Amino acid sequence: MYVAVKGGEAAIRNAHKLLADRRRGDRSVPSIRLDQIVEQLALAVDRVMAEGSLYDVELAALAIKQARGDMIEAIFLVRAYRTTLPRFGYTLPVETADMAIERRISATFKDLPGGQLLGPTFDYTHRLLDPELAADMPVEEPEERAEAHERAPRVTDILGHHGMIEADGELPEGAVPGDLTREPLAFPLERDLRLQALARGDEGFILGLAYSTQRGYARSHPFVGEIRIGEVEVELEVAELDFPLTLGRIRLTECQMVNQFKGSSKQPPQFTRGYGLVFGQSERKAMSMSLCDRALRARELGEDVTAAAQDEEFVISHSDNVQSTGFVEHLKLPHYVDFQAELDLVRRMRVEHERRDVQEAAE
Repeated sequence: MYVAVKGGEAAIRNAHKLLADRRRGDRSVPSIRLDQIVEQLALAVDRVMAEGSLYDVELAALAIKQARGDMIEAIFLVRAYRTTLPRFGYTLPVETADMAIERRISATFKDLPGGQLLGPTFDYTHRLLDPELAADMPVEEPEERAEAHERAPRVTDILGHHGMIEADGELPEGAVPGDLTREPLAFPLERDLRLQALARGDEGFILGLAYSTQRGYARSHPFVGEIRIGEVEVELEVAELDFPLTLGRIRLTECQMVNQFKGSSKQPPQFTRGYGLVFGQSERKAMSMSLCDRALRARELGEDVTAAAQDEEFVISHSDNVQSTGFVEHLKLPHYVDFQAELDLVRRMRVEHERRDVQEAAE
């Protein structure tokens, strides 16, 4: 006989205590501080801020600590906290052309106005474990060059000057960008909402889709026009002032992907754009986002939709790791009544099946 298992408040309290105990770990080991997470696990902090849609390094570090390093749980915590915050307005669009650049590379042009800057990257490491890190050996101070004053225009602006790439996308006059955190999504989406969803989508999922486009599951032949990482100023227009108010600076990663396009009856052969922009240093996410952005423009460019990465509803509906987690993990919650109904149905079906077998054997 199958019976429902009952629990109660005491069991839940004890589960919380056990979770707190496991989070703290061995008491002889110093507790990790938030400033250590911010300074030494910065890329994890950046991911939580990006997919949590909230730029606050200390809150992201707190979420990582509370979640015991579970990134999706940390993102969930930040999203939940974000819903409690008042909204005072919308900032002006940031100007990434004026970014204080820490890293800037291009795979399309070697010599760029403003130069290429490798910055902090794993690209040239040997991917070998470094025992010195375990021993906490001293780290040399990095070499710094004098501040560059040469302007660093975007690669796509250089191509655009010669008419070799499509014009940059702009909202129609009078149109207001959507806000997926305030309004439910209704397909088909405009590109502004698609980019918002991709920016806060799960990095692994977006990466997998981007990889699929490289393996032939979409019409894509991309070049990295430019990746740049650095800080930009955030400005807000205040009604009482006749100039924008600078709120501060945030670090962003921007990727401009350049893709081939054979042209159509309305457009000549030219390069097209894929765009990615995320909080913090996260060029893998920005690159993946730009590849998916270009794939999702298939209908706009008159291309056949043949791959998952080109299916807007599939991509956007499954890219959010908080929604995905909720739907998958709800399966571990009690489904006793549902299962008992299924069990009863299977039993009745088996009785009917056995009765039919007996009847056929008798005939």
